[in-house]
Amino acid sequence: MTEDNLQIEQEMDQEENMSGENTQEEQAATGEQKEQPVEGKPQKEHFKTKKEKYLEKIDEQGKVIEEMKDKHLRLQAEFDNFRKRTLKEKADLIKSGGEWVLSMLLPVIDDFERALSSMKDLPDDDPTKTGFLLIHNKFKEFMKINNLKEIDALGQDFDVDIHYALSKVSAPSKELKGKIVDVIEKGYLLNDKVIRFSKVVIGE
Repeated sequence: MTEDNLQIEQEMDQEENMSGENTQEEQAATGEQKEQPVEGKPQKEHFKTKKEKYLEKIDEQGKVIEEMKDKHLRLQAEFDNFRKRTLKEKADLIKSGGEWVLSMLLPVIDDFERALSSMKDLPDDDPTKTGFLLIHNKFKEFMKINNLKEIDALGQDFDVDIHYALSKVSAPSKELKGKIVDVIEKGYLLNDKVIRFSKVVIGE
């Protein structure tokens, strides 16, 4: 190798070294540095972590949606129960709303029946008896329209749910033992609900 060739080769080596140093200086100046692989550490870890964050946010939003859905379903069920309960209470109120008025009319009906009993010896064409019968029949029709029914008691088995025993007497026959032999005051049902118990006498 000639002296000229040796000098040229030395100059090229110097230029390469200077170029490498300049590149390192530029990287240091710009804050850039070539990422060096680390043993046991996956590549592109930054991008995977970002993806995991997105997945976590999606999971959190999914949980929020499920909670809101559950609250909505509970609220809807509560409202449906409230609506049904309100309708039932309204129906019960309409059904038994006239209970107080009808119960106040029961003594009037009792008086009419006592009056008719006292007129049993009068002829059917008697004007007074005819008038009382006419009014009594109107009361009966009024009771029927309003689902007010008389409790059947005479000769029936004693039932604590609808009868009220005032006393006990000797039964006139074996068949009437434990049964109702006399009714002191009639009882009434309004829509199958007792608004007045039958006051009765039981045979023994």
